[in-house]
Amino acid sequence: MNRKPAVAGSFYPAEPQQLHAMITHYLDSVETAGKVPKAIIVPHAGYIYSGPIAASAYARLIPAAATINRVVLIGPSHRYAFSGMAISSAQAYTTPLGTVPLDKVAIDGLLKLPFVKCLDEAHAQEHSLEVHLPFLQSVLQQFSLVPIVAGDAGSAEVACVLEQLWGGEETLLVISSDLSHYHDYQTAQRFDQFTSHLIETLQYQNIPAAAACGAVPVCGLLRLLAQKSLSIKTIDLRNSGDTAGDKQRVVGYGAYVVD
Repeated sequence: MNRKPAVAGSFYPAEPQQLHAMITHYLDSVETAGKVPKAIIVPHAGYIYSGPIAASAYARLIPAAATINRVVLIGPSHRYAFSGMAISSAQAYTTPLGTVPLDKVAIDGLLKLPFVKCLDEAHAQEHSLEVHLPFLQSVLQQFSLVPIVAGDAGSAEVACVLEQLWGGEETLLVISSDLSHYHDYQTAQRFDQFTSHLIETLQYQNIPAAAACGAVPVCGLLRLLAQKSLSIKTIDLRNSGDTAGDKQRVVGYGAYVVD
């Protein structure tokens, strides 16, 4: 069984050539300098809104296209409430650009943790993971996927999962999160700049749920970075008022890299 796309045609184009052209345009429009990141935090809205911001992080992976062969992808649950973290029983995820196999060995290892469960309902309609796959398919060559939907989980639990899957240069960690929601443009800028400060200073205990819809996985990553004495930096910070929306009610988007 493969997990089929749920938001192709709405969050991003369903037609492969159109999708490829859109992603290529975003990637070609950003700076690619800098080290290849070990982990990234990237937004998950419709591509016209957050695609340019996500691309600023994904473009940095291109030099490692042949090196990275496993992606651990964690995003928040928008449609299904549950405790802990959910993995999928699917054999692969499909997008208009093709099929991505799941790393079943890694997934079986996660199921030994008491707060990880197989819950296909959490994956079926969830966009926070799906929207990243066409970007990953565009910048990497062959890779397997460990898709995890985070429900009501603590930062220690997320950090435990990320530590178990950390691996070496073959493994990329992707945390899916937007920032503030539905403030006016100036208010959102202030909120998101402060949230970015909290992220860069690894203050995971101080990030409220309202600051980022993916606060659960974000805080788990930051907790692990603190344990490992690693740093994270902001490389892009905008909102929907900068890309494709009005400035009355905006959603914030940031791109962050651990290198």
